[in-house]
This record gives sequence, structure tokens and C-alpha cells, in this order.
Amino acid sequence: MSNFTPTERTKVHRKPDRGSYDRELIYSILDEAFVCHVAFIDNGLPFVVPTNYVRVGDKLFLHGSIASRLMKTLASGAPFCLSVTLLDGIVCSPSATGHSVNYRSVVVMGKAEPVEGEAAKLAAMRDFVEYVIRGRWAAVRPPTEPELKGTMVVAVRLVEASAKVRTGFAVNEDEDYAAPAWTGVIPMKWSSLAPVPDPRGNPSIAPPPNIQKYSRPQ
Repeated sequence: MSNFTPTERTKVHRKPDRGSYDRELIYSILDEAFVCHVAFIDNGLPFVVPTNYVRVGDKLFLHGSIASRLMKTLASGAPFCLSVTLLDGIVCSPSATGHSVNYRSVVVMGKAEPVEGEAAKLAAMRDFVEYVIRGRWAAVRPPTEPELKGTMVVAVRLVEASAKVRTGFAVNEDEDYAAPAWTGVIPMKWSSLAPVPDPRGNPSIAPPPNIQKYSRPQ
């Protein structure tokens, strides 16, 4: 699996030692994250919109309403920037300005192409559902024809991408540790709580294991 080639748009300039163009690392971050933020320009104004996505091979797929500003802009072929971040820990420093966070992040630059055809859109919708909860597609009603027509799916070929990762403890001078403050890392992890049943659902159906023991990555 070849690495991404850094470009002027993806090269990490600030703290370059934390940057990586390793495809396997970038894909692992994308596959663990759940929400991305997409930045784009519409009518001369900047926007950043949170949404979810799924990676299939060397492409990202995004979907939304055909009336969505984000989806219409992406479908037009306009350039955009997409980012995801995983928070791994809060770094407690002996100095006020030395506090930081441990994280894994990815930035993707590119253009999107609309996914055409009912079969291709249906396959993408299945990938979306399965990315959220493995095994969910077989348990739910598939999209109707009107639902598919009202949904836009776009594909983003992964060509320009970079990762940035911070690990470890605070970066301070030795004399700073004379301060009377605890130093270290508070590890962070996303975990799910007990499922809450829908009052309109069938009370005889218990949450299956993929719901009861939900975690990321799936």
C-alpha cells in the first residue's frame, strides 16, 4: 500500500514531525472516526458543515438531501477540504500554556463526483448503514425509490491526504516541574451507553449484540 504524496495543500508545516502521509495510518483514522467537517465556499462565503461518511477502498462517500447546500456544492465539482479528529487524551502540563491534547487527525483535499444510478446509490446507502452499525442493513427496511431520489451521494477519490498525530506528555523545561500541579495525561475514549428503546418500537425485541456492545471502530 503506497503512501500519499504530500502536496502544497497537504504538507504539514506546523510541527512537521507529527505529520504522516502513510496510507494505512490515514485509512485507520478515517475508519475509526465517525463525523467529518467539510469546508467549502458558496457564493463567496466560507462554510464548515459536519456530516458523516464512509470509506470504501480509495474513496470516501458522503450523502445528504438533494436540497442540501453542502451536497449541491460538492456535486458541482467545487474544491473542498474535509477533516476528522480523534481525541486520545488531555495533556496536563506544569505550566498554563503547556497544556495540550493527544490526537489523531486527517485532512483530505479534493473534489467530489455525484454517484449516478439507483443500484450504485443503493450500494452506497448500504455501506453507510453498515459503517455506522455492522449487520444493521439486514434488520431494517431498505430505502424506497422516493427516498433514493431525494438523497444525493457523492464520491471523493482519496488522492491528497495527510495525517497529524500527537502522543506523549507535556513538552516543558525541567524547572517547570517545580510547580505544585499534577502532570500527566487523561486518556480519552469514545464509549457508548446502554441503548434506550424507542417507545413506539416492539418491546418484545431485545437490542442485538451489535447494539448492546456498540463500539468504534466496528
